[in-house]
Amino acid sequence: MTYQTSPEKWREFSKRICRGETLTRAEALAVLTSHDDDLLHVLAAAFEVRLHFCGRDVSLHVLHNAKSGQCPEDCSYCSQSHAASTDVPRYPLQSVEEIVAGAHDAAAMQAIRYCTVISGRQPDKQAMATICAAARQIRKELPRLQICVSMGLLTDEQARLLKAAGVNRYNHNLETSPRFYPEICRTHNYTDRLDSAAAAKRAGLELCSGGLLGMGETLEDRVDLAMALRELEADSMPVNFLDPRPGTALADQPRMRAMDALKTMAMFRFVLPDKEIRIAGGREA
Repeated sequence: MTYQTSPEKWREFSKRICRGETLTRAEALAVLTSHDDDLLHVLAAAFEVRLHFCGRDVSLHVLHNAKSGQCPEDCSYCSQSHAASTDVPRYPLQSVEEIVAGAHDAAAMQAIRYCTVISGRQPDKQAMATICAAARQIRKELPRLQICVSMGLLTDEQARLLKAAGVNRYNHNLETSPRFYPEICRTHNYTDRLDSAAAAKRAGLELCSGGLLGMGETLEDRVDLAMALRELEADSMPVNFLDPRPGTALADQPRMRAMDALKTMAMFRFVLPDKEIRIAGGREA
């Protein structure tokens, strides 16, 4: 159900949030159920919040896939899952030199952050040793470049090792709401993800955690994801939109409407007013 309201309603949202008030779950849901004709007013209000807390700057983050495919997990959206039948490139963990070379490429593109991503459930000893060695070298050669890694489930000890090696941030997405998560993954659970995110925070790492939208979740699930990220105190939220891939369990899932994607971005800004929100995967489509 959608309803149309006045521009003053959305301006009042932005004024309250800029005063430090917190949006309720019902109000967040109202953003997602707003009438399409209200979209420009919703986006204008969200932009006022963004200006107040974050200014106009846009930052470039570069991802480097250092290990592809061969993942034992069954995440239904992922073309690198063992459960998928795709032609995604499959290669083992790259060398320290290859990862460092990627960092130099990122710096040449004027990126402020370089994120090394590896497939798999969680890092083994070899992966930890390689990523930590690469981080130390990047820190030495490119001291201004921020280092992020995404390696799956994480223990407290692994988080401390990454921090000591010079890693600034850890990426581990919640993906969706606690209610919907069992529908998209059965080889690990939502608590595993929360525990890994908390381990990163305890070690003093910044936490990058967001979600993937358009997997068949409800509007309430989208709000619950935003609320969970607020409670987790994530520092950066990549908001991804499903681009259904042939060979995955969600291959036939329709893409989210552009209008709904924009309303969702506005809702995230209202719920997480002072955080870094990144329009990530699926934005091209």
